[in-house]
Amino acid sequence: MHIILEIYRDRGNAQYGGEAVSQLEHALQCAALAEQAGQSAELIAACLLHDFGHLVHRLGEGVTARGIDDRHEYRAIPILEKRFPTAVTAPIRLHVAAKRYLCAIDPSYWNALSPASKRSLELQGGIFSDAAAAQFIQQPYAPEAIQLRRWDDLAKIPNLPTPDLSHFTTVLQEAAIV
Repeated sequence: MHIILEIYRDRGNAQYGGEAVSQLEHALQCAALAEQAGQSAELIAACLLHDFGHLVHRLGEGVTARGIDDRHEYRAIPILEKRFPTAVTAPIRLHVAAKRYLCAIDPSYWNALSPASKRSLELQGGIFSDAAAAQFIQQPYAPEAIQLRRWDDLAKIPNLPTPDLSHFTTVLQEAAIV
């Protein structure tokens, strides 16, 4: 757990893609939304950690602007799966696919995405076909990934007060593999 917290403290001030918040602000906002909704420790942890892959790759900043999909939804899994159960790691792994799914089933969802999220979507494979959407929703943890995705989209408000990282340490410990 210590290494995860240290990485957030060391690298969390980096800008979150093309958004007006830092990586850490985005993570805290997403986790706070899940906590306010009364979700499980596992889903709150997934919300906090869903973009951890952006902090552990060595591709530099502004990868999306350079036309690179950093595949962040997979990059953190080797670190996280040693510490957390599938109930935490699966929604993280699926949250990009959830964006592709939501665009496929709800045309208004695409319109509500931020410009940076639309740009990254194209690099991530674009909107799912009907067949791919039907296949996605059948996966275990797809509903949790969709809920995470919806909070992910809302967690981009500059200067929004949230609990700090230490507040979520207990949640991470509760969600961790014992």
